[in-house]
Amino acid sequence: MPVEFLGIAATHDGSEVTPRSGASFDKDYTLKLARAHEEYGWDRVLFAYSSGSPDPSPAAAYIAARTESLQLLVAHRPNVSYPTFAAKTFATLDRISDGRLAVHFITGGNDHEQGREGDTLGKDERYARTREYISIVKKIWTSHEPFDHEGDHYRFHDFVSDTFPVQQPHPQVSFGGSSPAAYAAGGAEADIYCLWGEPLAQTAEQIGSVRAAAQAAGRRRAPRIQVAFRPILAPTEELAWERAHRTLERIRARKATAPPNRRQGLTNPQNAGSQRLLAAAAEGERHDRALWTPTAAETGGAGNSTALVGTPETVAQALLDYYDLGVDIISARGYDLLDDAIDFGRYVIPLVREEVAKRDAERSEQRAAAQLLG
Repeated sequence: MPVEFLGIAATHDGSEVTPRSGASFDKDYTLKLARAHEEYGWDRVLFAYSSGSPDPSPAAAYIAARTESLQLLVAHRPNVSYPTFAAKTFATLDRISDGRLAVHFITGGNDHEQGREGDTLGKDERYARTREYISIVKKIWTSHEPFDHEGDHYRFHDFVSDTFPVQQPHPQVSFGGSSPAAYAAGGAEADIYCLWGEPLAQTAEQIGSVRAAAQAAGRRRAPRIQVAFRPILAPTEELAWERAHRTLERIRARKATAPPNRRQGLTNPQNAGSQRLLAAAAEGERHDRALWTPTAAETGGAGNSTALVGTPETVAQALLDYYDLGVDIISARGYDLLDDAIDFGRYVIPLVREEVAKRDAERSEQRAAAQLLG
């Protein structure tokens, strides 16, 4: 199966290691970063969401109008708009981008962050709401006759949209989470299930949980699996590890200057995904071929925070280990956003694609041989 690569559509040049140099939405930088992803072989970029950040949808429209082939993944929290409105917004974006849109639905793992925009539901209730929300959005994308909806979280009558996506039957739906409630919701509704970068054994465990949830929901095909990492590359192993430790020191220095409200949740995160990353970090700094956890420990398991450290060849082989588990979408984001996107695209992506093509060809030959013998 082909492998895909997801980068980040950051709207400014700041990261965990450096403050941004300008506004939170820097048009020139946003476009420069997106075009670098497009030029260097990435498939898609994520427009992330947080309560105070620039709105992902108009940012994605801005990039869609200025790129040719780069696919767009727009993050969205169901608590911020009604599903009838969201479905039209995303259908319009898919039209603007000529069918390059996917939507990542975020349930929210932190009560404090959710409360910043008025969301007071508990976590399991939020997952149930997200499941209902996604099902409504998909129905709006595909229904040409008015319909009513009477659910636990949403009620409306006689709605039909006049704005439909280019993609049929609809844009891909992306979803993430590491709790039983998350597996149930995403296993039932997602086309892509997103995980953070854990050791191989734990990743295999999560993939099994997602597939079991999809089967329990009556689906014939389970969601595709995406896993996220922070690559730290250098020409030699020694230089890569030196760079990794410098990166960790930069994270610590940046965190020390952050305002107190930005340090909340770094030691006792509420969401299961961050708890799993911290558990992996507690078990040891290095796992498998190249996985390094101190970056996750230092940030409280905040989102995509475990690193893959090494030469491009080492990191490519580490990614292939995950591919062999059933992962076919790799999310990667360096700490120096633009330079790392270029280096990863130039040196790692071609290695992984070449080896995946070889493995797929070998498997096709084996299947053909087995059919002849049968």
